[in-house]
Amino acid sequence: MTPLVLIPGYMLDDALWDGMLPFLPPELPLHFASLAEGDSIAAMAQAVLANCPPQFALLGFSMGGYVAREIVRLAPGRVQSLALVATSSRADLPLQVEQRSRAARAKPIGAFRGLGRAAIAQSLHPDNSTNEALVAQVRLMGERLGREVFIRQSLIVRDADTARLPDVQCPTLVVAAADDQLRSPEEARELADGIPGAKLVTVPNAGHLIPLEQPQALANAISVIFR
Repeated sequence: MTPLVLIPGYMLDDALWDGMLPFLPPELPLHFASLAEGDSIAAMAQAVLANCPPQFALLGFSMGGYVAREIVRLAPGRVQSLALVATSSRADLPLQVEQRSRAARAKPIGAFRGLGRAAIAQSLHPDNSTNEALVAQVRLMGERLGREVFIRQSLIVRDADTARLPDVQCPTLVVAAADDQLRSPEEARELADGIPGAKLVTVPNAGHLIPLEQPQALANAISVIFR
């Protein structure tokens, strides 16, 4: 079975996938990538690729989707299939760049406790925005990564790669959430339309954090990429 490399998103770690693991085949080889190293999308991609098996299926979530596409460009012969989850090919908006930069450069007050409640709530389905277990799970991932990674990831600017999507030649699945407040349906459609032969699946009853909110639905959707 083709190994599956899982790339998390901004200030998230391996725990992002915990809910999905019981719904994956037990014999599936899994490789958990980290975005704790690198000060650009390209540098992150190179760091992840250095620890990947010779050939693999690849899943990139959110910021990890930008990294995953860069990996495909760096090593097209090694990536057998690709899943892009809750992500985009658009550049960061100037306001997004400014907000993250301001947060990264703010004077530290006390110990770093991960992402703030408002940011986490925006990443969840409205029905889950007050789910204390989910909020705590996301916060703990950020806390484990620490302030240094927060600063580094917050200062990374995601450039548009829409014009380069046709370069992705491996079988590709785009997964969107029906109630994502951070990534629009149009962004998912742009990915699916831009990558030759890509398919688009929309997961209901989920916000941006599909792996936490609808892990079984996500596992079922991506099963086509590692068979």
